[in-house]
Parts: sequence; structure tokens; C-alpha cells
Amino acid sequence: MNIDEITQASLLYDFYGQLLSRRQKECMELYYEENLSLSEIADEFGISRQGVSDALRNAVRALNEYERKLGLVEKLQKTNQAIAEIDSIIDGVAAGMIQETGQENAQVIAELKRVKDIIDKLEE
Repeated sequence: MNIDEITQASLLYDFYGQLLSRRQKECMELYYEENLSLSEIADEFGISRQGVSDALRNAVRALNEYERKLGLVEKLQKTNQAIAEIDSIIDGVAAGMIQETGQENAQVIAELKRVKDIIDKLEE
């Protein structure tokens, strides 16, 4: 598994982990959060490494299926991209207004700042 797959699995787990079975959740937490090896997890549960591997594979498969059906992670990523674009546009408009007029248009700049403050609260 590469870093992108690990990151994706962790993100999906954050969104959909509560939908997994108890054993799948425990395996995911020990493997992805506690960074235990398959052997260490197998010892913890008294099962084979293959059993742990199967539980992890089934958990990741289930998480991907939840994402395919619900799309919450994709929606979050699109929202974050849109926020970044809006933030950039606001910066450009504000800078352009200052350059064009040689001075700030106080009311418009204040409204743009209000919008940026709202965006900043969303990113917290």
C-alpha cells in the first residue's frame, strides 16, 4: 500500500468507520492509527496474519463502497477546492480594486473581508 492509499483509507475510515464491524474497526485502528504490523494485530486477536489481512481488505473494500454510494469524501474535497478558488478570487478582486483606484473602496473591501472571514471559519 502506498502513502496515497493509506491516506485515502484513513480518510474514508474517518467518514464511514462507524459502519464497519467491530473487528474491522479494531483492525483498521491498530493498523492505520497505531501503526501495528499484521503479525502484531494477529497476536492481539489470536488469529492468523491472513485473517488480519482479510479483515483489513474487507474493511477497505466496504469503505470504498460506502464512498461510491454516498460520496461524502468527494463532496468535501470539491467543497474545499471551491472555497480555495473563491478565496483566491476575492484576493484578486480586492487587490485589483486597490490598484485601479489607487485607494481602497472601503465598503466593497469590507464586504469581501466578511466573505473571507466566513470562508476562514469553514476551514477551521
